[in-house]
Amino acid sequence: MAEAPRWFRDALAAPRTEHTVDVSGTKVHYLRWGTGQTSGLVLVHGGAAHAQWWSFLAPLLMRQYDVVALDLSGHGDSDRRDEYPRRVWADEVRAVITDARFPRPPVLVGHSMGGLVSIVTASVYGDELAGAVIVDAPVRRPDPESEPGAVSKSFRQPKVYPSFDEAVTHFRLVPPQPCENAFIIDHIARTSLRAVDGGYSWKFDPRVFIKYSRDKMSDYLANARCRVALFRGEHSIVVPPDTNAYMSGLLRGGAPLVEIPEAHHHLILDQPLAFIAALRAILQAWEHSQ
Repeated sequence: MAEAPRWFRDALAAPRTEHTVDVSGTKVHYLRWGTGQTSGLVLVHGGAAHAQWWSFLAPLLMRQYDVVALDLSGHGDSDRRDEYPRRVWADEVRAVITDARFPRPPVLVGHSMGGLVSIVTASVYGDELAGAVIVDAPVRRPDPESEPGAVSKSFRQPKVYPSFDEAVTHFRLVPPQPCENAFIIDHIARTSLRAVDGGYSWKFDPRVFIKYSRDKMSDYLANARCRVALFRGEHSIVVPPDTNAYMSGLLRGGAPLVEIPEAHHHLILDQPLAFIAALRAILQAWEHSQ
C-alpha cells in the first residue's frame, strides 16, 4: 500500500463486522462499525463502487453513531440481479436498516449514484429515516456514472488482468479528476477486484448502468419525507452550483448547501477529513433541532 497517514491506518484497523440480508432472493452484503446502541448512519456508495469506499471514514464517525456501509446489488460482495431499478436499491437500503436494528431512525449518506438511491429511499421510506445527506449527486441531469456515452464506456466491458498487481495499476476514477491521496486510491483499487477465469477483474456488474426506469428524480426529491442536506465538491463537474441550488429549491423549505473546498466529484477520496468535519457539523445540528 502507498504510504498512509496514521489516521487512515487506524481507521482501517478499527473493528467491524460483516453481515448479509436477503432482499427478494438476492444476498446484500454490508459492513458495520459500532455497538448498535447509538444512532445509526447508513453509507451508500456510488456507481461501480462498494462499501470499502467508506471503510476509512466510517470509524471516524463511531463516537456518536453506529455506522453501516452496504454493497448495493451488482456491486462489491453482494449478489447480482437481472435488472437494477433504483427503487429496488432503495428496498435494499431499507432491508439493511431493518436488519441492523438501530435504536432510532438512521440518517442516510449517499455519494453520487448512491445519493440518487438515497433520494429515492427518502421519498419512499422517509418516514423511517432521520435525514438524508446527498453528496455530489445531481438531479437535473443523469449522473455521469449512469449516463450513456463516452463516460459509461469505461464500465461496459470490465477487462480481465492476468495478475492482481497489474489490475491495481489500471484503476481509474470516473469521471477523471486529480486526487493527491494515493494511499486511498491504492486501498480502493485493491478492494475493488475479484478473481475470475483468467485472472482478476472489477467486482461491479456493468448492467448496473442501464437505465431501467423513467421515473423523474426531481419528483422523488420534491417528495422526500425527511430532512435533506446537499453536499458538493467545490470543483465538481457533476454538480455545479446552479444544480445544487435547483435541488434545494425542489425541497420544501430548501436544504443546507455544503461545499467542500478544493474537492472534486469524489470528495470522499480527495478531501476525506474536510468531508467528515462538515458531515459531523450537519449531523450535530440535526441532533439538536426538530
